Amino acid sequence: MHHLSTPSSLMLRRFCCLATPSFSSSAAAVFSTSVASLTPPSGRKKKLVFLGSPSVAASVLETLLDASSASNSIFEVAAIVTQPPSGRDRGRKVLPSPVAQHALHRGFPADLIFTPVKASEEAFLSDFRALEPELCITAAYGNILPTKFLKIPSLGTVNIHPSLLPLYRGAAPVQRALQDGVKKTGVSLAFTVRALDAGPIIAREEIEIDDNIKAPELLDLLFAQGSKLLIQELPSIFDGSAMTKAEAQDDSKATLAPKISQEESWLSFDEEASVLHNKVRAFAGWPGTRARILVIDEKSDKRSELELKVITSRVYRGSDVQSSEDDEVTFRKGSLIIPCGRNTALEILEVQLPGKKVVNAAAFWNGLRGQKLKKLTS
Repeated sequence: MHHLSTPSSLMLRRFCCLATPSFSSSAAAVFSTSVASLTPPSGRKKKLVFLGSPSVAASVLETLLDASSASNSIFEVAAIVTQPPSGRDRGRKVLPSPVAQHALHRGFPADLIFTPVKASEEAFLSDFRALEPELCITAAYGNILPTKFLKIPSLGTVNIHPSLLPLYRGAAPVQRALQDGVKKTGVSLAFTVRALDAGPIIAREEIEIDDNIKAPELLDLLFAQGSKLLIQELPSIFDGSAMTKAEAQDDSKATLAPKISQEESWLSFDEEASVLHNKVRAFAGWPGTRARILVIDEKSDKRSELELKVITSRVYRGSDVQSSEDDEVTFRKGSLIIPCGRNTALEILEVQLPGKKVVNAAAFWNGLRGQKLKKLTS
């Protein structure tokens, strides 16, 4: 069982430079209105424990901390549970999770930030039980919650899940939805049960998405919407009515969103351009998408293989699409055009070479100094 030690001033300064979405005035107004009819008994606020790890979860924590500090708030954030510190930057320095960093930046007590490797650890469960939490809120925590944990909070555990449950249950709901090319998605508030993302749904919010939004942007958007939804529903969760109104999921309509692997990041230009574009959007952030390109110097007849990270793409809409059998990569109006399966083409706007910065297609093309490019399909 690990508590988080107080970070160095350097770490705090570094964190201060990171922009964290703030609790909007509209969300504050919603919360203030929602809780106006609820008065804390004998001045005692209900104990809420927040579980989350990445930066999108830090935005949810921000919302909860702001709401808890309102004059008429009926709850307090009694503790925070997050993933242990890990080496995340290029120097592989061991840093607290974004949620832990944000909590410390807000002045949250370090001894109330818990970082168990597994939520099933007896020492952690003992400390957690001693808090006597009434409600837990999870947002991208990244750890399985055992039955022993779920039995502790008297009002249950509620998860903010970035999909329209029962669709896309699992570790990568936003990424898999984008990979499938969905036109709409959303966020769900659901009680946590032992089965994967299968608990009763308290509320859902649906949003339409465009063809070019990437996973990191959509994650930010959905967790921001989820925070607002949570604030709206907290009074009903605290008075117990949410448990009564929550709707059971239709398991027959469930789809899975399995964890993404590094091996999936390769693009195969035998596939249709829309499939590849959706993959680029879905895997943006991590693990990214990679392609193999053949570079030909016609003067020396030298050929070399290049690994290229595709950062931004779109489906080419021109009427002059080359046959996919034509392997040549061309450059038009600021974009690389790569012929793909079924007479489609992918337009690539931004790329990154290994160890280099992201550049636009024009800068990359100019750097070739007249060398030709051909696609490699395997």
